Amino acid sequence: MKDKIEKYFSGKKLYGDDFDKQQIIEWFKDEEEGYSGLITKDHVYEFHALNGVHGYSKLKNIKKFKRVLGFGSAMGEELLPIIDKIDEISIVEPSEKLKKSTIGGKKVTYQKPSISGKLKFPDNHFDLITCFGVLHHIANVSFIMKEFSRVLKKGGILLIREPIVSMGDWRKKRKGLTKRERGIPLNLFRKIIINNELEVISERKVFFPLIRRVRFGKWEGGNSKFFIWMDFLLSLLFSWNDRYHSTNVLHKIRPQAIYYVLKK
Repeated sequence: MKDKIEKYFSGKKLYGDDFDKQQIIEWFKDEEEGYSGLITKDHVYEFHALNGVHGYSKLKNIKKFKRVLGFGSAMGEELLPIIDKIDEISIVEPSEKLKKSTIGGKKVTYQKPSISGKLKFPDNHFDLITCFGVLHHIANVSFIMKEFSRVLKKGGILLIREPIVSMGDWRKKRKGLTKRERGIPLNLFRKIIINNELEVISERKVFFPLIRRVRFGKWEGGNSKFFIWMDFLLSLLFSWNDRYHSTNVLHKIRPQAIYYVLKK
């Protein structure tokens, strides 16, 4: 058992990606309302500046998105900065507690995710897919990425932000984290992208730990462009430290997530 878990901690294998049907069902049940349990009454979406700098800034030349899919987007707050460009919004969301009838005045169609990960949409359907901090809550990441590629139109854009560190020992209870979440090793993430023939428009390491801890009222780390650029520069400076699972303090001084802009 120790040798098996070491393969996952080393980043050579993605935990959950090779699970059988029953294991995926158990994982799904654990995570279904896992995130909603972490949302507080004073919740504020803290990633607008991050999405603006690393994601939406790459889409300025696109005037209209006919169909947009927010995968695991809950209340759809991530779409507000580009809401005027969107005609139709679909959101795949497991939680019954994190839904809204409209986003920015536009009607939203919600779908419950299937346990298998199969998306109930036709091929080549969406102009844009957003998936921010969701894949690391899911067992079969490779299959979901294959589905993203299938339902995305030729020339369509996929925005992804995910942790690329283990997030600790997922066999134990971790404060502020759901039961199953674990990061996706960057080397494996890159292989998944290549296997799905997706073009990398931008790949940026983000979430340097010191910047993530900054909280100065309105200057909260995630919603300040100043801190977003500071985070990006520090992440670049320490990008050589690509250890997946940390076992001491020095291991933790590295960017913790990746932000992708991908094109089909």
